[in-house]
Amino acid sequence: MNHPSVDITNRALLREQLLSLDPDTAPLWGNMKAQQMVEHLVDQVQWTNGKKTPTCERPADEAHQRKMLMVYSDMLIPQNIFSGHLPENYQYSSMVAAINALVQELDAFDQYFLQPGAVAIHGGFGPMNHEEWLIWHGKHFAHHFTQFGLIRE
Repeated sequence: MNHPSVDITNRALLREQLLSLDPDTAPLWGNMKAQQMVEHLVDQVQWTNGKKTPTCERPADEAHQRKMLMVYSDMLIPQNIFSGHLPENYQYSSMVAAINALVQELDAFDQYFLQPGAVAIHGGFGPMNHEEWLIWHGKHFAHHFTQFGLIRE
């Protein structure tokens, strides 16, 4: 596939890229602040490391079709797509604390998927295995890294 991606297994580079982001950097699109973006990624990883229990309300065939389109193609996550609300208050005391939490949640993601046959449910795509989550998280992180100019499309 030929889409922008962030290698979430390279924690040193991931951390370095995020630490280079000034908390006051304005996004190139959307309303998130830099720390909100990092905290959003923390939240999303928690759905895939056993800390939160996700469900998928879509019929299995529809979820599978969406997974094939979004995970297994070069289709980018559209800019300005918005699902949910932006919290008014930060969960972490600083950008560095949020980045550290993200790395810890990614480490828990690695541990979760050491279980044989482990899957985690995506709310729109249904059950996904480790490899599928690596692809999807890579695309999702790239979407937000592009939003803040950390990488280019």
